[in-house]
Amino acid sequence: MTDPMLPQFVSRLQKNDRHCRKLARRQELDCFRVYDRDLPEFPFTIDRYADQLLVSHYLRPAESSGSAPRTHVGAPSESGPGTVEPGSRNADLATCLNAISQTLEVPTEFMHVRERRTKSDPTQQYQKLAEDKQLLIVREGGLRFYVNLTDYLDTGLFLDHRTTREKFRELARDKRVLNLFCYTGAFSVYAADGGAKSIVSVDLSNTYLNWAQRNLALNRLFDAERHQFCRADVLQYLQDVTPASFDLVILDPPTFSNSKAMDGNLDIQRDHPWLINQTLRTLTSGGLLYFSTNCRKFRIERSAIEADFVKDITNQTIPFDFQGRLQRWCFVIKKP
Repeated sequence: MTDPMLPQFVSRLQKNDRHCRKLARRQELDCFRVYDRDLPEFPFTIDRYADQLLVSHYLRPAESSGSAPRTHVGAPSESGPGTVEPGSRNADLATCLNAISQTLEVPTEFMHVRERRTKSDPTQQYQKLAEDKQLLIVREGGLRFYVNLTDYLDTGLFLDHRTTREKFRELARDKRVLNLFCYTGAFSVYAADGGAKSIVSVDLSNTYLNWAQRNLALNRLFDAERHQFCRADVLQYLQDVTPASFDLVILDPPTFSNSKAMDGNLDIQRDHPWLINQTLRTLTSGGLLYFSTNCRKFRIERSAIEADFVKDITNQTIPFDFQGRLQRWCFVIKKP
């Protein structure tokens, strides 16, 4: 039986897609969010990446079995990898995915569907899901980036930080830049394009550091003399680095981390004053720190931060496709 709400879902997809495509053309980008759980009966996020879609299906608590998220391409079959729960909801999911395919005019073989839990473990975002190693090139801000829509829960490019990256590029000229928890190096690419004097990208994963180098090379911005890639525990790196070595820093840590390669664990609400103050040590006087967190209930402890200028710029860094939907924070902090 067709869900009586399905026409409303289709209508919302059509409206969102027309609006986002128009703005994306103006900004010369081909990766953006089309739908973000707008209707509670259809708990999906849908992102366009060039000619492909990433569809995340958020399981309700009763549907969540506690297993790791799964990924597959195309609409699920009753016995295939897309099965969410035995019973009626599987047919509903298949119907929804077919509607998404037809409405957004993307064949099911170019749809990458993932299961996510509404209260997921934040440590799972970097968990490996597959070994396909299929990279897709997408455009953003006049630059190009490799994304992977199959192997990880995240794709390699956080779409919600598009505007933040643009601001970072505008500030980077002739600056010594530090990118902490650099992931696949998108901020480093923007800084290089903005004319940064030097860039140090720090992450604990060789996979992501190599990805960052490939992103720079893809844009013909890689320069071994100007760009350093440091595999390190960021917490230890901040204690070892020479003070006042940088003019501009991006700090976008995970909400929680307990990697075996790190000493202890990181809880961003508990530890952010120490982490920010340690990062401020790396800056020259007047240098700027961009700090961001996805911790939904985050509250910054301004009195514990060793800086007079701490500005919440969250609203100024929300892209058009995340207006009213984004639950993250962004601050700019100036070294005294």
